[in-house]
Order: sequence, then C-alpha cells, then structure tokens
Amino acid sequence: MANAFQYSKELTAAESAAREAGAVVMSLFKGKFDVREKSKNNPVTTADIEANRIIRETIFEAFPGDGWLSEEDQDNSDRLALSRIWVVDPIDGTKEFIEGVPQFAISIAFVVDGRPKIAIVFNPAKDRFYKAVFGQGAYLNNETIRVSSRSEVNGASLLVSRSEPQKKFQVFIDHCDIRPVGSIAYRLAKVAGGDGDCTITFRNIHEWDICAGVLMV
Repeated sequence: MANAFQYSKELTAAESAAREAGAVVMSLFKGKFDVREKSKNNPVTTADIEANRIIRETIFEAFPGDGWLSEEDQDNSDRLALSRIWVVDPIDGTKEFIEGVPQFAISIAFVVDGRPKIAIVFNPAKDRFYKAVFGQGAYLNNETIRVSSRSEVNGASLLVSRSEPQKKFQVFIDHCDIRPVGSIAYRLAKVAGGDGDCTITFRNIHEWDICAGVLMV
C-alpha cells in the first residue's frame, strides 16, 4: 500500500483504534466479564463496551467533527447531514466471544458521502488483521489478498453463520463445502482473502455488520 494517499491519516487512526481495542478484548477473552441482553438473543459484554469506548475516543481525538454510527451507541440522526462517518462494530460475533470461539472481529469502516473508503476487520484471537482502502487493494497482515477466481457454485466453499439454523442452507449442501464461521465481518474478510469463495446470510443485517467487509471484498 502506498504510504501517501488521500485518507492515510484516517487509516492510521483506524488501525491504532482496532489494535488498542483488540488488546482490551483479548485481556477479557476466556476470562471474567459481564454479559447482559440488549434484546432477545442479542448479548453485549464488558468487552464490547470497552472496545467501543477505545475506538470512539481514538477516532474523535483525531477527527472530532466526523459522524459516528456504532452498534453499542445510541444513534444520532445528526450524522445524516455529515459527509464523513465512521461505522463501527466493536465486536462482531459477541456470541462467539462469550463461548470462547475465536471467530469474532473488530470492524471499523470510514465512509465518505455514503461510500466506504477505509475498512479494518481485526480478529485479535487469530491475529488476523485485514485492512482495505478504496482503490488501494486489500491486505491481511500487510500481505496483499484477493478473492478467489471461482465462478461456479458447484464445489464452492460457502461460509455461513454458526448461529443461523443450518436448515436454511440445505439447498447448498449438495453443491458447496459449507463452513460455519461466527462473525459476518470476519466471513467477508475471509472471502476477500480467498479463504472461502462466498458467504450468505438470511438475517436482517445492519450497516456496522458489513460496511468494512463489503469494501474489503
């Protein structure tokens, strides 16, 4: 990746925020943390809250005038009038985090005029740090990655949710190698790196779930 490009400062801030948040998340992983239900089947933990705080403070220290959308903060419609917005899921795959399954990720996207320009998807439990910049390619641990060249469904490696009912994917069983992977952000990053040909979900999803991963792919 070129050292100088339009959003290099934003990328530096996003990388720093993700790594600091990752350190806190890993200090709690498989340890003691509080869990509560935000809504039915939608848990949040101490790690989610702390990671969110670190990312928000790091980003706003560098870019105090930007907009903000995070799963763990109350939305503010004022962001809709802004050109620059950060879209964050401090832990995508909270259920996996709670279960001790290393398939969760920190997802950070920087958006300008409705288009993602920078993406970070960091799985600290696997030490897999994905990043992408619009027009600059995508990287895993600073090595260039690409999607697979497969164009046929038959024989494809299909990454699916661990928690969605597996009967939803029955139609693909005779055609694909089906691999359950927790976080959708992490699944998208794996597809971006060719570690899986495709992913699918039948759930309603939010901007913070996929914003970074979509740019990466």
